[in-house]
Formats: sequence, structure tokens, C-alpha cells
Amino acid sequence: MHVWPGSAYPLGATWDGSDTNFALFSEVADRVELCLFDRGDRSETRVELTEVDGFVWHCYLPGCRRGPAIRLPGARPVRAGRGQRCNAAKLLLDPYGTAVEGQLRWHEALFSHRSGAPDAINTRDSAPFIPRNVVINPYFDWGDDRPPQTPYHETVT
Repeated sequence: MHVWPGSAYPLGATWDGSDTNFALFSEVADRVELCLFDRGDRSETRVELTEVDGFVWHCYLPGCRRGPAIRLPGARPVRAGRGQRCNAAKLLLDPYGTAVEGQLRWHEALFSHRSGAPDAINTRDSAPFIPRNVVINPYFDWGDDRPPQTPYHETVT
């Protein structure tokens, strides 16, 4: 898989008709990986993002039409008291993602700590238990639809 630098804007996964640009903001990560899954989640391809501008990690993947899950594998040490729990075993949904598929299945692997031990890091992979972002076609063919041409002063009665 070829990985090109891409752009830091817009955030999220942006499909341009043939290829996809990925941009993710993280102020605490030292490394970021996209995890691309095939249909049916039979295989996972990891793509390390090496380009970063202003805390935005980005890449451009030619031919990519599937959405990512995100791993923050080499993040700074866990600082639970500050809400920073970067954990390579945990997948994250892209907050700028436009579509999600799959179901959330509650499991201990979803948590960054072990049950009953909030300071013990949970290293179980959460991948089988969370939904995934998907890349969507942002273009919509309006066909023969036209704006109603209603004057603004007649829109509320």
C-alpha cells in the first residue's frame, strides 16, 4: 500500500472520488496508526502516519475506500489523572467520521484499565468489540430537484 503525505485539513476521512485523505488531531500521541479492516473484519492493515502539522497527523491513501479505526500506539505515558489514556491495544472511532458500521459489544477489552484496578493498564485488543468508521461518498446527485425559490419573508408564518 502506497502512503502519501496528504493534507492536515479537513479533519477526518475525506474521499475525493478515488482516494482518501486521513487527518487526525492528537496533542498527546507520539505515534498514530490507522487500522483498515476488510469487509467482515477478517484482516487488519495498519498504516503508520508519519506526517504531522500542528498536532494533526495525516496521510493520503490511493485507492482506499474503507474507513479507519485509530490506534495511538506510541503515546506518552498514561496520565489517567489528566484524562490521557493512550493505549495501543484500544481502537478509537474518528470523531470527525461521517459514518459508522457495526455494533458496540460491551466487553472488558473496551476499557483502558483492568476491572477493579484503575491504575493497571488493560492490554486486551478492543478491535472485536467496537464499530468502525467507514469512508462515504460525499457527493449527492440531486437529479431534477431544484430549490423551492420561496422568498425569505414567506418561510415562517
